[in-house]
Amino acid sequence: MAQTVDGAFTEFNKDSVNLDPERTKKANSSRDWLIGQLKSLPNKVDNFPSLYEGMSIKFGSFARKTKIRPLDDIDLILTFGASGSTYWTHIYGQSYTLNAPESATDLRKLCNDDNTINSIKVVNKIVSSLDQIERYKSAVTHRRQEAATLQLNSYEWNFDIVPAFYTDTGYYLIPDGNGGWKATDPRIDQNRTTEVNQKHDGKILQLVRTLKYWNRRAQMPTIPSYLFENLVLNFFDSRSEISKWIDVNLINFWHHLKTAIYNPVPDPKGFQTDINTLSYSDKEKISNKASDTYDKGYEAYKIETEEKNQEKAINKWREIFGDDFPKYE
Repeated sequence: MAQTVDGAFTEFNKDSVNLDPERTKKANSSRDWLIGQLKSLPNKVDNFPSLYEGMSIKFGSFARKTKIRPLDDIDLILTFGASGSTYWTHIYGQSYTLNAPESATDLRKLCNDDNTINSIKVVNKIVSSLDQIERYKSAVTHRRQEAATLQLNSYEWNFDIVPAFYTDTGYYLIPDGNGGWKATDPRIDQNRTTEVNQKHDGKILQLVRTLKYWNRRAQMPTIPSYLFENLVLNFFDSRSEISKWIDVNLINFWHHLKTAIYNPVPDPKGFQTDINTLSYSDKEKISNKASDTYDKGYEAYKIETEEKNQEKAINKWREIFGDDFPKYE
């Protein structure tokens, strides 16, 4: 229950959008504990390749603090030592092969006949080794064959563990789902999110989360999470200043999205020219929904500021966000 639009958004974000602080604290603790367990696998499992000390990293929306409820998965990159392996670039960012030397005996067991390291075999090696982890419940290969998914007895969330090798040019090679490798560097995304958030006095993380809630429930093709976060960051990064009111910032973003969804979205890491791979039909549906949402949001704003009717304005916001948005008290 709320008496003002701003109060309704505060309550909505706390109770329906943001992760529960106590669950987040427990999840952080469990993630750190798991990292310690993973570091011990080379000593517990035969032929488990050695790890690159200090180069395994946390990534994904949970690490960037843009995750919304429910807390269903936490992402980790598990970085292996290359043991003298070399890599070949076929398509920059998109396609690589890794060649293991004869001296890399553990990695050689995860190779194809031509001694190229098969990323699916590496994922499967992780899966078959995770039963050595305490509190183990189950482990499977992720549906895209890019990660090992671990479930522990004590938690409702899964851990997606992505194997990687760190290159001499400063980025990570991770599975491409087909046995080969592709490039990434989650640190760039993390730093960019932090920089845009700091630029606007810490308001951006909440805006990202609230908009992700809208993206998930809106009756339109769902914009992939990573693409959507970049659309939001790009917009707010382009502004020298933003409103102190969350509803005004949401309305301004939807106005922008109407046209921005048709445009290319560069990969901030530089590995793809355009991460907006949505079909024209989907872009059109998203644009129409953004336009409709903008109209409703702007109407709610006018009701609040011109008619001075908080109850009616809150009800209009409930048309956008649904029954989880608080009622007027």
